[in-house]
Formats: sequence, structure tokens, C-alpha cells
Amino acid sequence: MIRVVLRMGDPRLLQPSRPIADFGTPELAALLQDLRDTMAVENGAGLAAPQIGVPLQVVIFGVEQNPRYPDAEPVPYTELVNPVLTPLSMAMEEGWEGCLSVPGLRGVVPRYQEVRYEGFDPLGQPIRRDVSGFHARVIQHECDHLMGILYPMRMRDLSRFGFTDILFPGVEGEE
Repeated sequence: MIRVVLRMGDPRLLQPSRPIADFGTPELAALLQDLRDTMAVENGAGLAAPQIGVPLQVVIFGVEQNPRYPDAEPVPYTELVNPVLTPLSMAMEEGWEGCLSVPGLRGVVPRYQEVRYEGFDPLGQPIRRDVSGFHARVIQHECDHLMGILYPMRMRDLSRFGFTDILFPGVEGEE
């Protein structure tokens, strides 16, 4: 089912999420289906459960070709439960980000260049990946949602924050 994506200003987006205790449940499967349906209709690169009003540690992400990120390298579609991020170095990289919860805007956000993410698939099987580039940026962005952090809260320079249609004429939408 396609769900409404909460927008910046909704206090639910600022709340930390709870871990999933039980894997392979019909409730988790239904949540993941709602996340998939909503991300697809919104052309998102990722979506976190808190963005649809569910305060649980569940994110989905993946990019093949996305009109909103025409130059992004592919990121494998992943459903990740109870994620933990570990920077693999302290090297940071600034890059443009958008968010379905901050529609119509983009900003430059510093992120770790390389991270390891660990967690579980929906059935409780472990996932562990070392990633860099756009993949690392996407997972950091989505996991921030689980801690109640929206990307503008990470920005260092608000002069590099603006409306997508002004900053990038001809590029579609958010996140």
C-alpha cells in the first residue's frame, strides 16, 4: 500500500526508532511492502520506516536508474533491519542530497566516504557490507532517519541548500 511520506516539521521524524524483535512476521512483511510501494511511486533512492510514521529500525534502498539521480552509480536493492553503521575511515566527502521528507529541496551534506553496515534481512539472516561512494551516502542518509536526523541537520553551509528546480533545472524531485 502506498503510504503518505511525512514531511520535515512532523515531530515523528525526530524520534529515535525501536529495533525489530521478531523477524519473518506478517507485520514486517506488510511494512516492507508499504515501503517498497511508496518508494517506487516517489522515485526514491531509499526510504526509512519512520518516514511513513512507523518508528521501527527498517530501511530499504536501491538505485538502478533513477531520474532524480541520473549520474549515480547503481546501488543494490536492500531491505535492512536493525542496521549498525561503522565508518571505515574518517575521510569525509560532501555531496548533494535530497529527501522525500524534505520535498523540493537539496543540500550539500558531509558523509563518511566508506562505511560498513551490518544488520539483518527480513527473515533475520545477517547482512554485512563494506561500501563507498553513493552507496555509502544512501545508507548513511537512511540510517539517520532511524535516529531522528534529517539531512539539513547535518549540513555545514546553508548557502548550499535550495530548491531543486533552481539548483538543478531539468532534474526531477527529491531524495
